[in-house]
Amino acid sequence: MLAASKKDFYAGVGLALITTLIWSGNYVIARGISKQLPPVSLAFYRWSLATVCIAPFAWRKFKEEKQVFLSNKQYIFWTALTGVTIFNTLIYLAGHYTSAINLALIGTTSAPVFATILAASFLKERIGFLRIMGMLICISGILFLLSQGSLEHLKQFRFGKGDMLVLISAFSFGIYNTLVRKKPASISPISFLFVVFVVGTICLFPFYLHEISNSAPVQWNMNIVYIILYLGIGNSVIAFFCWNASISRLGASGTALFANLIPVFSTIEAVIFLDEEFSTIHLVSGVLVVSGLIIANLKKPAEAR
Repeated sequence: MLAASKKDFYAGVGLALITTLIWSGNYVIARGISKQLPPVSLAFYRWSLATVCIAPFAWRKFKEEKQVFLSNKQYIFWTALTGVTIFNTLIYLAGHYTSAINLALIGTTSAPVFATILAASFLKERIGFLRIMGMLICISGILFLLSQGSLEHLKQFRFGKGDMLVLISAFSFGIYNTLVRKKPASISPISFLFVVFVVGTICLFPFYLHEISNSAPVQWNMNIVYIILYLGIGNSVIAFFCWNASISRLGASGTALFANLIPVFSTIEAVIFLDEEFSTIHLVSGVLVVSGLIIANLKKPAEAR
């Protein structure tokens, strides 16, 4: 029993790491394409592609479980609304109004906090001393990275419209994390994602129609196509499948803490792909975040004794 528990724990950690590695490119790509594609359109194309890609693999299971979905309509609606319709769309929208430092600061530090609080409040997940301590160390690592080791950078922080959008997005993600933990056991992971993608995309559709009727026509090129493919297949299908599987093994609050790795991975990607300089600040921040994650999950395997 203990061996199986340890296996699930390490599998959950691996799945969460894969997800954050994939998601780390989301912010950079979204900002880079903001002038070529409006935010709601980007989200709509992303989730439409994800739905089409996952449909052939999920259709048989969906037909078998159709009645279960109908019996849980409200649950599916709120899960899709928070995880698909609201979460990333608001990040794409916020990129038009706030700075990169504000975007990363609010998004990466508040989402795990919201998820932990919601998991403790509604799922009765036990948030012990080590979990709280690990979360605080993760946050300190992110703040150290974003402040470049200087309080002067943080003193320049201003809370505006875009910052509020990111905060709402992070809260929405916290709700999604909590809802995924309550997924009926009779619903398979693949059909669950398929239905959530479908419902979330349908919810986006009226906003998409409004946006394209009030925006300049998109000048399509292969760069846009490649980005949508990355977001639709990698950031959506693969990443969400891994994230949900991690939640089922580590719990909502435990998995949410791994989101703190996103800016760390983003920094590494910038060094590799953009030739940006790697400094001691990046190293210290990475060590703090990884240490926080280890401390927060330190007791997890032993809890099954």
